[in-house]
Amino acid sequence: QVQLAESGGGSVQAGGSLRLSCTASAPTGSRYCMGWFRQTPGQEREGVASIYPGLGMTYYAASAKGRFTISKDHAKNTIYLQMNSLNPEDTAVYYCAAAQPKYCDYLFRVEKYDYWGQGTQVTVSS
Repeated sequence: QVQLAESGGGSVQAGGSLRLSCTASAPTGSRYCMGWFRQTPGQEREGVASIYPGLGMTYYAASAKGRFTISKDHAKNTIYLQMNSLNPEDTAVYYCAAAQPKYCDYLFRVEKYDYWGQGTQVTVSS
């Protein structure tokens, strides 16, 4: 069982930046695919970015590519999502999640992620 806790959400103006953190209760960097997802009311949860265990290959949704960067710190059992050039369409609750490595790809299959954090709100105003 892995517990995940997100932090770093908040309110920013369009064009601003935020860095989200997700700390795990156990080492995950070399064992799990770690992903960031987001969800707005009435919408399905969508993948944003993920990072493969060990080698650290990364995957980004089209909406995130070029603006967001996923990274990890093995020593701290923490993954990050650096978000730049934010716009109001990025407003959502952001979740981190862990999955078996074989599910680490561009499909961001929500049902394949076994562990989820409680989410952190990101609000971008125009």
